[in-house]
Amino acid sequence: MNTPIDPPVWLITGCSTGLGRALATRVLARGHRLIATARQPDTLAELVAADPSRCRALALDVADATQVAPLVAQAAAVFGRLDVVVNNAGYGLVGAVEEYEEAQIARNFETNFFGALRVIRAALPILRAQRSGHFVNISAAAVIANYAGFSIYGATKWALEGVSESLAAEVRPLGLKVTIVQPGPFRTDFIARSLERANGSIHDYDLSSGKFRRFLETMNGRQPGDPAKAADAIMDAVAAENPPLRLVLGKYAIDKTRRKLASAARELEASSAAGLATDFTPNAPTPVS
Repeated sequence: MNTPIDPPVWLITGCSTGLGRALATRVLARGHRLIATARQPDTLAELVAADPSRCRALALDVADATQVAPLVAQAAAVFGRLDVVVNNAGYGLVGAVEEYEEAQIARNFETNFFGALRVIRAALPILRAQRSGHFVNISAAAVIANYAGFSIYGATKWALEGVSESLAAEVRPLGLKVTIVQPGPFRTDFIARSLERANGSIHDYDLSSGKFRRFLETMNGRQPGDPAKAADAIMDAVAAENPPLRLVLGKYAIDKTRRKLASAARELEASSAAGLATDFTPNAPTPVS
């Protein structure tokens, strides 16, 4: 990010708790300016009280399509610019594919994917006009390799990563940057507060998605990742001259990424002969249908 003369301005969605709250706290601690959002902005009173001159709290439900564009415009007007836009608002959804109600699936996509996409699209004209800015999109370890029980949640984050990759290529010539954050399990209230369960329950899935759901519940409060350190890592990445497209946080996620890459390499090698055989043969006549 090309740091402006004044302290950078961050817009962070979902700041009431968890990683969003940790990042908001560190942004202020480093002397930057902050537009913090939450569905209930009164949950952000402590952040604002810490430094009212550098922090504003605004109400935002990213799942409400009517709220996003006016909010982003309002946020940009507070300090006259936006430098870092963090799409953090979201929640988990656990259960087997067959157990979800369609409305549950739609709500999860509406928040985790479409909500983030709305924020990106609303902020793009502002950052383009500045010819500087950085999008930070919070993904999940489920995208590295998904779990039984996280099909829909993982799919929302896969969709966000797909948009983010293309977005990065589109805005690079304009001086804008994009970073996808893939955090492992961090000690937040994600499991206790931000994890919805499927409304249905089918006994046949007890040993797959059911087992994973029970495992998550045992992990609550025991996650190995430190949210404050994750926040520092994100801020350092944004400040870097050449920030990574993907920032993998925590030993769990890094080890998982290495296993996934090794597995993908083995699978590609095993199937490459069959795949290469599907190209047209050089100088061969084109088949007539």
